[in-house]
Amino acid sequence: MRNGLYPKLAAQGIRQNRRFFVPYLLALAGLTAAFYVMSALCSDPGVREMRGFDYVMVMMQIGMFVAGVLSAVLLLYINSFLMKQRKKELGLYNILGMGKGNIALIQCWESLYTAILGIGGGLVLGVAFHKLAAVALVRLLQFPIPFHSSLSPAAMARTAAFFGLLLLLALVLNLFRVRLSNPIELLHGGSVGEKEPRTRWLLAVIGAVCLGAGYFIAVTTKDPALAMAFYFLAVILVIIGTYCLFTAGSIALLKLLRKNKGYYYQTGHFIGVSGMLYRMKRNAVGLANICILSTMVMVMISGTLALYLGQGEIIAAQYPASFNITIGFDPSQGQQPNLDGAERLVRSFAADHSVPVSSLRSGRYLQFGGSETREGYPFPDSVPGFLTAASSDNTLNRTFFVLTAADYAGLSGQPAPALASRELAVCGTGPAPGPLTFTSVGGGSLPFAVTQTLPSLPTFSVTTSMSEPVCLVTADETDRAALRTLVGQGFTRYSALVLAELDCSGEEELALMDAWSDRTINDAAFFDGTGDWEYWRTDSRAEMSVDGYAMAGGFLFLGVILGILFLMATVLIIYYKQVSEGYEDQGRFEIMRKVGLSQREVRASIRSQVLLVFCLPIAVAAVHILFDFNLVARMLTMFGVRSVMTVAVCTAGTLLAFLAVYAAVYSLTARTYYKIVR
Repeated sequence: MRNGLYPKLAAQGIRQNRRFFVPYLLALAGLTAAFYVMSALCSDPGVREMRGFDYVMVMMQIGMFVAGVLSAVLLLYINSFLMKQRKKELGLYNILGMGKGNIALIQCWESLYTAILGIGGGLVLGVAFHKLAAVALVRLLQFPIPFHSSLSPAAMARTAAFFGLLLLLALVLNLFRVRLSNPIELLHGGSVGEKEPRTRWLLAVIGAVCLGAGYFIAVTTKDPALAMAFYFLAVILVIIGTYCLFTAGSIALLKLLRKNKGYYYQTGHFIGVSGMLYRMKRNAVGLANICILSTMVMVMISGTLALYLGQGEIIAAQYPASFNITIGFDPSQGQQPNLDGAERLVRSFAADHSVPVSSLRSGRYLQFGGSETREGYPFPDSVPGFLTAASSDNTLNRTFFVLTAADYAGLSGQPAPALASRELAVCGTGPAPGPLTFTSVGGGSLPFAVTQTLPSLPTFSVTTSMSEPVCLVTADETDRAALRTLVGQGFTRYSALVLAELDCSGEEELALMDAWSDRTINDAAFFDGTGDWEYWRTDSRAEMSVDGYAMAGGFLFLGVILGILFLMATVLIIYYKQVSEGYEDQGRFEIMRKVGLSQREVRASIRSQVLLVFCLPIAVAAVHILFDFNLVARMLTMFGVRSVMTVAVCTAGTLLAFLAVYAAVYSLTARTYYKIVR
């Protein structure tokens, strides 16, 4: 046989099966492009020079790993589908005189064409989209990145090698399948039917128990630390429950529908229910895959979007000024910072670099941890109060910031509140007006009365710790010192805060921060005149914004890319599932038409079947999202996102957007299915 025949037969096979091969090539190109973009961003020297480089690199490396695993699973799944659909064609080659070696050569040429079109096209797309992805990343990170080039030979080689190995693995599996089969099996391989599956009640019970346990963990977990620890356990339980219920529960549901004579013996319902029932072993796994992938897309995008949108609020609260100086000191060691001297130092340094200071505020505060007392707790009290020790339940724990009235005035710029001895004011949210008692582990107590609520101070309203912040204001240092004595000096920390607002751009602020850091390292006399203290830390809002948006923007960028890839996987599974079932149903509908089924009834039957296939996974995915909401919201508090409304809006918006895309996929695949069976 002439060697030139094999490339022609391979090309002809791809062309004749373009309904199967075109989505496969598009998927391969898309996966290749996404992998290249992340790999190129990791390799770009400009990214390595930017601030927040570590965050972006970690995100891209995680993305490459997840994309690699997804690519392997998805491409091998599609390859398996293609082989099943082409068994008749390959069997015909075998019957017409071709040996298995000849068929292997045809498949080798097909794999070569697939690599050239899919991987080559994907690299071209990747190079084109690399620049677009870079622009999107710059927008998300909110600071410029000095990108060097949109073409990365190292990334291209890495991407081509990885996907080339995947196609080689698929080819080996195909050759192995052909070698183990005989011509008759190949000729009839695509026409093997399914027996009616049995209702497996044990599997249904296991699925219900796993799903219920996963939902229970998701709904009842209030502790952010436990939410992080239990999240993957809940996810695994829900995945197991989903597969079990789709496999066993869907069969039971279809059999119940079949027993309902009024529903079952209608043209549209009869064909749809009976057709799905006999294929449900394969159908169930496909539907469960669609459900799980849909849930992953929505959770990934909504969670990263909430983290990104909440970043502005977090940065504004934690760093309310351009320069945020924290000075730690211990009065028991004779330490006391000179805040007037610290303010003079900031003004002088800013003036030396021609940067105007628009405002300066300063004050001291006492910080310690405790927990809310409740009935039945080891140290209950007759009035609402706090125990000056941590609880094993993080939902009870609080981080206390205690200011005097003078400190509150100095930091807020507002008049000092009028307070008497043993009276407290609450800044923002906290204990309601009324009696309040602090109780120590040793049994001592200190009663107070909350008399007023003041506007919150941003610095003390948001923390990234798992315990909620509570800011209290005492009348004077006497009451604050009494609290420190009750808690114990070893469990408290005194700090002073100097907030300097600069009238300059973000780039000028970053340059000033770099100069400040160099000066503190090289000039031993830099802090003369600022009193005695234990440590001095300076945080720049612009610098912290870079780090914050590098982390959150990297997460969102990764979430969007992986979300698109998972959505692509979902669409492809739906498409190939519908095409496969369309060819299986083609003969059945032909028989139905011959016995009197009209085109209108065919379309109604198709609509009924496709709607059932589409609605079930997305409905279950929406339920998963609703139960998962609490767990995601709790975990996001560990990153400083405490606004439940932000998380809710992101979740609802993502769900609606996904439903719109899902509806478009439904319209496309329903039309394809109808064209096949028609």
